[in-house]
Amino acid sequence: MADIIQLLPDHVANQIAAGEVVQRPASVVKELLENAIDAGANTIKLIIKDAGKTLVQVIDDGKGMSTTDARLSFERHATSKIKSADDLFQLNTKGFRGEALASIAAIAHVELKTKQETDDVGNTIQIEGSKVVTQEIVVTPKGTSVAVKNLFFNIPARRNFLKSDAVELRHIMDEFHRVALAHPSMNFLFYNNGSETFNLPVSNFRQRIVNIFGSKTNEKLVPVNEDTEVLKISGFVGKPEFAKKTRGEQYFFVNNRFIKSAYLNHAIASAFEGLLKNGTHASYFLNLDVDPQTIDINIHPTKTEIKFDDEHTLYAILRSAVKHSLGQFNIAPVLDFDRDPNLDTSYTQQKINIKAPQIEVDRSFNPFKNEPIKTESKSSFSGRQTTSFKPTPNNWDSLYVGVASKEINNNNETLVDFSEVQFESEEQTASMFDNDEVEQANTTYQIHNKYIVSTIKSGMLVIDQYRAHQRVLYEDFLKNLTIKEATSQQLLFPLQLHFSKQDVEIISQLKEDLEFTGFLFSEITKETVEITGVPVGVPESEVSIILEQLISDVENEVPDSNFSAADLLAKSMAKSLAIKTGQALKKDEQEHLVNKLFACKEPNVSPANKTTFITMSVDELDKKFI
Repeated sequence: MADIIQLLPDHVANQIAAGEVVQRPASVVKELLENAIDAGANTIKLIIKDAGKTLVQVIDDGKGMSTTDARLSFERHATSKIKSADDLFQLNTKGFRGEALASIAAIAHVELKTKQETDDVGNTIQIEGSKVVTQEIVVTPKGTSVAVKNLFFNIPARRNFLKSDAVELRHIMDEFHRVALAHPSMNFLFYNNGSETFNLPVSNFRQRIVNIFGSKTNEKLVPVNEDTEVLKISGFVGKPEFAKKTRGEQYFFVNNRFIKSAYLNHAIASAFEGLLKNGTHASYFLNLDVDPQTIDINIHPTKTEIKFDDEHTLYAILRSAVKHSLGQFNIAPVLDFDRDPNLDTSYTQQKINIKAPQIEVDRSFNPFKNEPIKTESKSSFSGRQTTSFKPTPNNWDSLYVGVASKEINNNNETLVDFSEVQFESEEQTASMFDNDEVEQANTTYQIHNKYIVSTIKSGMLVIDQYRAHQRVLYEDFLKNLTIKEATSQQLLFPLQLHFSKQDVEIISQLKEDLEFTGFLFSEITKETVEITGVPVGVPESEVSIILEQLISDVENEVPDSNFSAADLLAKSMAKSLAIKTGQALKKDEQEHLVNKLFACKEPNVSPANKTTFITMSVDELDKKFI
């Protein structure tokens, strides 16, 4: 029988490895940025075109490579980071597998330019699909420049699975943020389609966070510092009142390497227990320094998962450190049962000097002195004041002159008889219905502030109020976006909201569609958005929540055949503004929602294709009682 097992060619093996290492353009950005850091660069430039599908280029001023190293760098398992298996437990570099450049070169057009400081000239190599096209001497500055063009050119299926440019660009920004936050001592520049998006100078960790996420982030941060024999923690957590509905601003760095850990994330959530609203997540930027021998990074090619020797100890230390910081900076409430709240001094009264109260006495005041009533009136025309006096009657009985006295009490005092006094008749209200007419019975009921029950001829109708209202709002917003006409209510004072640079960019892209729904923007800067009008019925306090939800939906949206910005915007706003579960509705509100739902084109499902109502016939109800 003939042998059937054979070695795969190198270019096939590289393409197979690329499926794990390079999943999208953001994976290329991560690998190239980490190589630049390992090269000892001080300034790193990232250049992106068409969300990385056309070009991903990283330029650094590191130590560069020799002619031999430049050629060997594209071979599989060729690396300068480790030399033996024992080095895997003493890793101080980002990369160590030696697969990144070989995998990238297998599925893209790669151009490498590199030069060492001691050399007069550098080298350039061009590779297309693992095949070396040219290798020449070139004049280039010190460091390395790697340009990756036409990603997945020889794997069209993988290219078709890429998401929209906005989603892919967001993933690239996430990778850029992770690397830039882990190394605040380096200068990072980010150019997208020819425009500068980020210019991050050398700074400390707090300044780096503020430079990336906006100046308003500074007031949201609470420092965390803890130094033990097992673990050293430094960084910041966000204040509970600034918690977001998304998990975007959550960063763990272990030995300057970004990681994802649901176990450690639970420790943070446990420290914030009782301080966060339902459905919100705390922000954190934490650096964890541990002994390299106690962790294993070689779990996955992306190197974002780490195994710890003693996870329970790390969990306890991390939870205690965060909880201590929240209490130390008066973020978490402190229980003191011996404190008398009546003795607390308000903040506004703390800096006021205490003085003895002064008592003023009018010594000329005589309560038994009879004085005429003095009234003052002002003339709006002459501006003069006139004084008039009304004498006090000496005999109060004169007030009752003309009223007949009918009764006399035991003291011979006259009593007034009001039987002949005429009063204005009371207002009479007529009724549209006779008393014997029966009022119409209620046709809708609300159960647990979640479902609306209505009667129909065949039986009973049960409606999910949240999903039903989503469908109503979705079709209304989609109609406004299509017709490009929407009513807007003007704000008395402009509303200024603060976002990160990438969030402002998303809002700028959706500005035109947002205006068709009723939003009016007066100014959009790099970090702020000023709004002068909102859609009718949208409360001012909900605007920031709506925009945050919209940004999150845009980042995570998977484009399908029916994908459009208008559809996504209508779905997101309907989800944010719909009546939430637990909200009580009046009878007329219930009936209005039912009528509006069945006036929709597709009342059966919500915008997320979930059932909005069910029907139960009388026969089905009868079977329940058998």
